[in-house]
Amino acid sequence: MVVRRLLGMFAPRDNTATDRPPRLTRDVSPARIYAIGDVHGCLDLLKRIEAQIVADAEGEPGDKLIVMVGDLVDRGPASAQVIDHLLAPPPAGFERICLRGNHEDMMLAFIRDPRRGAVWLDNGGRETLLSYGLPADTLLRGVARRVLENLINSHVPAEHIEFLEALPVLLDTPDAIFVHAGLRPGIKLAAQSDEDLIWFRDRYESDYSEFGRPVVHGHTPRTEALMTPHRIAIDTGAYLNGRLTAVRLMPGVEPVLLSAANEVSPGHTRRD
Repeated sequence: MVVRRLLGMFAPRDNTATDRPPRLTRDVSPARIYAIGDVHGCLDLLKRIEAQIVADAEGEPGDKLIVMVGDLVDRGPASAQVIDHLLAPPPAGFERICLRGNHEDMMLAFIRDPRRGAVWLDNGGRETLLSYGLPADTLLRGVARRVLENLINSHVPAEHIEFLEALPVLLDTPDAIFVHAGLRPGIKLAAQSDEDLIWFRDRYESDYSEFGRPVVHGHTPRTEALMTPHRIAIDTGAYLNGRLTAVRLMPGVEPVLLSAANEVSPGHTRRD
């Protein structure tokens, strides 16, 4: 609980702030939406699931959208390279939208104030900074703040920071709602706070039927994806279990899961 309260310090709390992250709405659903679960710096799995998506959609008509549900960074070995990949054009014939997760939120907090945001280092930040070639294990050992900021500025490209800052927290379509963490029951979609969209965790106690459309999210890892009529949870622990999951959604068609898997080294322990 102490760690969660500390992490909560770095999630956005003021919904009237001028830097409030965007929320996206589509009035018409694409012909195919592929939502990809929490990547957590696993570039190889991301490339493999993308290849499956391209093969699945080959020759099919209509517009196609890939939605990344957040937690693109941390834990895994290639967070910087994942962002590079997502800054590049999506597969031919696809559009791509990336949502903000709590790990992007923590990374931004650290970049803005490395001392105050230092809790990120123990929650996957060290692995991310190592992927940029930055000596993460020595960052907080008496290094002056100005030196610390210079180290970050010299290793983390400005376009990566701009990418993180621009990430929306919600995609609302006629057929599904896409968000990183989930929705807080009893609160209308428009009234959900940015913090809840990024950080909320109910351990799957709610069925989300009140929102009228399936809610697709990640954030709380599972061994297997969860698919119910109103809730689709697709964080299957890419960095931990070696499995990255995606779901295909089409109007009037039952959702279909896709999965890319690696072997996992022994000795991993679960971390959310």
